[in-house]
Amino acid sequence: MKRSAPLIVLAGMAALPFLGLSSYVMHLLILVIMWSVSGMAWNLLGGYTGQVSFGHAAFFGLGAYCAGLASFHLNISAWYGFPLSIPFVAATALVMGLIVLRLRGPYFVLATLALGEIMRITAENLTDLTQGNLGIMIQRTWVEKTGYYYVILAVAALTFWVVKLLAESRWGYYFVAIREDQDAAESLGINTTLYKTVALTVSAVITGFSGAFYMNYMGYIDPQVVFSLGDISILTIMVVMVGGVATYWGPVVGAVIMVLLAEVIRSLPYVGTAYQTLFGVLLIVIIIYLPNGLVGDRQTLARLFKKKGAAV
Repeated sequence: MKRSAPLIVLAGMAALPFLGLSSYVMHLLILVIMWSVSGMAWNLLGGYTGQVSFGHAAFFGLGAYCAGLASFHLNISAWYGFPLSIPFVAATALVMGLIVLRLRGPYFVLATLALGEIMRITAENLTDLTQGNLGIMIQRTWVEKTGYYYVILAVAALTFWVVKLLAESRWGYYFVAIREDQDAAESLGINTTLYKTVALTVSAVITGFSGAFYMNYMGYIDPQVVFSLGDISILTIMVVMVGGVATYWGPVVGAVIMVLLAEVIRSLPYVGTAYQTLFGVLLIVIIIYLPNGLVGDRQTLARLFKKKGAAV
């Protein structure tokens, strides 16, 4: 049952559009699945390997611009952004890895944060190529949301399978060994630079797919949106932290909670952009009381509810 759970969930998700869901509900489902993909990608690097990146907006934005520029300048379908993003995002991740993977702790975090800002500023200033802050608008492929739903569902299924395959392979054990004690891993002969670079590159390429899908789905991007520290990098981290670090289902659960929470908070009066502050408070609470997230600390939650039930 446990091994077949992903297939059961996938079959259930594939059947949802046949229930006659409204366009708004379909939009929320698409966002949940897209953030699940980004969360699973970040989890591979930050969760399993322990390299906390604040710069995944760089890969998300690069994937989005590969799709947007292909349509805007080459007059080809923005869906080609998926294959086109692979060499650009992978090359960026490899260059980034050569520079920042030698750093540890807060120095690594700051270096990845700087990468996202460098990409945003570059996109803003290359106006002949990117239209700068005017952004890029393309013609969306479908009016209905069902097509987009199945595309991102297929990407999510592929991402889940890749992450699971890596995590349960010898490479996955090396990732965890690096996270737990890098010096000890090196003393055992593990090439930590190689395996961190592999985790970073795979994580970056999958995040680029999220960005390419975002361009196709939204039909418009600009540097402030797709290279945003708060709306992309921080939200991706929160999806994993809330759901569960280094777990298969944590990013999925985290994406459901964060997307629904964002919709509720943004609908409240007088909140505006202060919703990011509320997200920050939520993150602090989760780190203090559920450091492994809802999925990682599910046994703690079960004991808590059991005690409350017994008290009542």
